Amino acid sequence: MGDKEIKSLEELGKATAQSANETTSETPAAEAGADAEAPAAASSEPAAPVYVQKLDKLGRAYATGKRKNAIARVWIKPGNGKITVNGREFKTYFARPVLQLIIHQPILAAERKDQYDIVCTVKGGGLSGQAGAVRHGVSRALTYYEPSLRGALKKGGFLTRDSRVVERKKYGKAKARKSFQFSKR
Repeated sequence: MGDKEIKSLEELGKATAQSANETTSETPAAEAGADAEAPAAASSEPAAPVYVQKLDKLGRAYATGKRKNAIARVWIKPGNGKITVNGREFKTYFARPVLQLIIHQPILAAERKDQYDIVCTVKGGGLSGQAGAVRHGVSRALTYYEPSLRGALKKGGFLTRDSRVVERKKYGKAKARKSFQFSKR
């Protein structure tokens, strides 16, 4: 192999296979273990992770959702589609239709409308951040209750935590980047 010049990918593959065979045949212990390692080498790709159902002793799935400075704790159990946020119905807590739509997105993507009762407590941030946190928590809890839904929710981007937060204010500035009005004199 040392004298021959390699000009294509096929030749490279053959050369590496030959060198691998030479190194394993040099040690007698490697010859005995070579047969046992052959099936493992055939499947060089790592196996896909297996997701299992995670339920508490009451039969609910629990997840935490986050968005901006809001944190939502979400519990999901089979039911008729009732959503409760901080002890109130979610339509009274999130009065704007846009926020209600945000919360329904993972449920509609998973095609599980009116199949689960959702109870959540949310604190921190404003209403928009809280709605995003509830959406993140609902989608994570759905995957804990039904691991088969993970693909649909991941494709919709509901399992990814939106890490955008407000930029901090700098000294000498009015806000994070806004400057005070410049005065020439």
